[in-house]
Amino acid sequence: MASISIYQSLNSTSFIKNKAFSASTPRKSSFFGKHFSLSKYATRPVLSSALNPITASSPSHPFDVVIIGAGIIGLTIARQFLIGSDLSVAVVDKAVPCSGATGAGQGYIWTVHKTPGSDTWDLTMRSHKLWMMLAESIDDQGLNSLEVLGWKKTGSMLIGRTPEELGTLKERVKQLSEAGLRAEYLSSNDLLLEEPALVVGEDSGAAFLPDDCQLDAMRTVAYIEKVNRHFASKGRYAEFYHDPVTCLLRSRRTGEVEAVQTSQNTLYVKKAIVVAAGSWSGSLVHDLFRETEIVLDVPVKPRKGHLLVLENFDSLKLNHGLMETSYVAHHDLTMNPGLVDLEQILSISMTATMDMMGNLVLGKILYFSSWFSSTTGLILFELSLLIVVTYDHLSFSLSSVCTGSSRQFAGFNTEVDESIINRIWMRAADFFPRLKDLSLADFTRSRKVRVGLRPYMPDGKPVIGPVPGLSNVFLATGHEGGGLSMALGTAEMVADMVLQNPLKIDSAPFTVQGRC
Repeated sequence: MASISIYQSLNSTSFIKNKAFSASTPRKSSFFGKHFSLSKYATRPVLSSALNPITASSPSHPFDVVIIGAGIIGLTIARQFLIGSDLSVAVVDKAVPCSGATGAGQGYIWTVHKTPGSDTWDLTMRSHKLWMMLAESIDDQGLNSLEVLGWKKTGSMLIGRTPEELGTLKERVKQLSEAGLRAEYLSSNDLLLEEPALVVGEDSGAAFLPDDCQLDAMRTVAYIEKVNRHFASKGRYAEFYHDPVTCLLRSRRTGEVEAVQTSQNTLYVKKAIVVAAGSWSGSLVHDLFRETEIVLDVPVKPRKGHLLVLENFDSLKLNHGLMETSYVAHHDLTMNPGLVDLEQILSISMTATMDMMGNLVLGKILYFSSWFSSTTGLILFELSLLIVVTYDHLSFSLSSVCTGSSRQFAGFNTEVDESIINRIWMRAADFFPRLKDLSLADFTRSRKVRVGLRPYMPDGKPVIGPVPGLSNVFLATGHEGGGLSMALGTAEMVADMVLQNPLKIDSAPFTVQGRC
């Protein structure tokens, strides 16, 4: 049965009958409890295959905007329409909020690994500014942004441990400073003072951005939901959870898309439909347009990621968000697929932070890059689980994992891989000697593993904009591991597109045309 929030005030007998939770009966979800698991929500939805004529076989509700997907992207888009216009909004999801990449992330809003001038730079910077403004507005209301959002000004560090890496870090500090950010280079002595738990050698140093922040994804999503539901009493907002989309409906008269059909409801649309279904966006769009004249292939793929969380960890203390320099190599390769023709390298990188509750959150990137001439016929799924090499009549494959956290291509599988968890722990121990004295087996009861599916685009940029030939259908997907970081800027961009407002930043890098 579809879960339809009573916060929506449309008059409909069937609407009330289908109600699954109320203000006095909290929605039960493992994402708000101690045991965090994504696997039971990660199944691919069953979809019909066409833009069908409108039927009256299910309860119908009119909205100005219908958003497909209740992750951080979908919910912040809904919020933007609600606070920035008088439009009514419905959010539809096959599961519940935080059941995809949003709930499985580290929650950092860090900049130290970003590259000024890259295609995603302006969107990231705009989003970071909006996050800071939101946190400040919460504090100005007499609330506590730490409690409400899990907002912490941790600062972020990119750590190097060789003379070559230190040279790179100094150049990065210069770049970030010229881009207007407060950036510092820390020598080994300064680094040790900031992070006493780290192994710091003679050739150690760090690029440090003291103003970077992080948040708690589940607290943030709960807050955004609360803001959205404030507009329900005005008849402007509704949630349709556990109610997968089955098709888009077209007018027999005009051929325009006029409604979203779900398993339980028909949602008529006056202004716009926004597909923000994360890793499922590609398969969803494929099925929705399969039997139409519209050719649209959204190349979003699910990239599986692991995070290891040790609850109430007091064996070491971290003062900032940390990552090693090879994280930037991973990020740059993702942004620039053509760079992956280097000598064969197995590279591992570590990320670590403490969240607002004192939990240690560990992640790692592990990837292959390979050099072969064009005649070898190299097929490389970027930083992925599988590298397939064909040379003359010989074929073989190299298996690896790609974590970021850990990140790998494994379809929609969300099972925990213990070998990845062990690698995350061992890599962290290379940086924090206190961990070498501890066994991961000792933390069986106090550890959590977050497994989520990041929506990956081959060129490393999200897809944001209208679908060619369908003026009222928009995409907002493919943010991979940067959904939280880019959410508010994406929401602002989508709302401005629909409302035909001037855009705050250039949307050209994210256009659908030519990329889907």
